[in-house]
Amino acid sequence: MTGRGLLVRRARAEDAPAASEVLCASITRLCRADHGDDPKVIAGWVANKTPDWVRRMIGDETGMVFVAERGGRIVGVGMIGELDPAAGKGAVLLNYVDPTDRGTGVSTAVLAHMELQMQGQGVRRAHLVSTRTARRFYEKAGWQAVITDRQGGPVEGVPMEKWLTPAGLAR
Repeated sequence: MTGRGLLVRRARAEDAPAASEVLCASITRLCRADHGDDPKVIAGWVANKTPDWVRRMIGDETGMVFVAERGGRIVGVGMIGELDPAAGKGAVLLNYVDPTDRGTGVSTAVLAHMELQMQGQGVRRAHLVSTRTARRFYEKAGWQAVITDRQGGPVEGVPMEKWLTPAGLAR
C-alpha cells in the first residue's frame, strides 16, 4: 500500500533495529497520557521492544509485522496476530509511528493495511486494546470500545473491536 510517498509492507529481519527504535521513541515521546513520563512505566513498556524481540515477531508464523517506509526510512510499525480465520477473529497488536512523522497519515495507512490483511485472512471481527493516547484515533477509524473499563499491561488500555466487512472498512 502506498500514498504520500509512503509504502506499507511486510517487515523483514533487517528492519528490526529501525522498527525497535520507532516503537521505543513513539512510546516514550507520544504516549505521555498513558505513562505520565514515569521512567519506571516507560522502562517496563519498552523493555521487550528490542531489535531481537522485533526480529522474533517478524519470524513468528502466528502473526504479521508491517512497517511503513518513507524515503527509505522506517516511520511506522504495526503487527497483527491472534488470527483465527475459522472463528473470523484477529487482533491489532501494535500500531506505532515515529514521533517526527505523527499526523502525516502513517498510523492511518498502517491500520488500513492491517485491516485489509486481516480481512484477507478471513477475519470478520478484529480487536485491539487501545492506549489512552490512541483511543480517539481508533474511534475515528470506526473502532468501538467493547467495555469502558481499562485493563492491564504496562499501561492500562481500552478493549475495542471493529467488524471488517467491506462496509466496515469504508471510511
